Amino acid sequence: MNFTQKSWKIFNQSIEDYHQINDVNSTIQNPYSESELIEHMLYKKNWIDTVQWHLEDIIRDPEINPEEALKIKRWIDRSNQERTDMVEYIDSWFLQKYKEIKVQPDAKINTESLAWAIDRFSILALKVYHMQEEVNRPDASEEHRAQCQKKLTVLLEQHEDLSTAIEELLEDILAGKKYMKIYKQMKMYNDEELNPVLYKKK
Repeated sequence: MNFTQKSWKIFNQSIEDYHQINDVNSTIQNPYSESELIEHMLYKKNWIDTVQWHLEDIIRDPEINPEEALKIKRWIDRSNQERTDMVEYIDSWFLQKYKEIKVQPDAKINTESLAWAIDRFSILALKVYHMQEEVNRPDASEEHRAQCQKKLTVLLEQHEDLSTAIEELLEDILAGKKYMKIYKQMKMYNDEELNPVLYKKK
């Protein structure tokens, strides 16, 4: 099993586990110990994404109470920060894992890091899961299910393409053809020292 196959399996395990309860307030029960670090991080990463997926659904309820909407919006903000942190932890894991690789003189940098590609892979797993739900939805019209099947076919094609791209990037890094470099996201809106709305209140 290659890395993307393993990741896809873990992401779907997380999604299935969440939907056993299907409650944004449920607590993660990570089946992977911290000694299985990359598996532990991949599961946690997708769990964060899965909870946020459902928060994004909830906040779009046109009849939502404004106070509840604000609460959910701030929850989503925290979740976005956790998601970014997890991506950076995963990138750091890869950086440590491949630190001994000899980089070729003409090596190039990729447009995105491995972990940000894996972030897109995690979100894609959620898209596939929920589109499949729509395809199977018994109360939906035949037309709705057919349209969703077309979208699901595209998502599954995207899964193949993104899997290939991630595996090729891993191969290029191992061969020294591409090198890793991590830029911290440095999000400003959550930082009391960088967000003017926050620091002007101090």
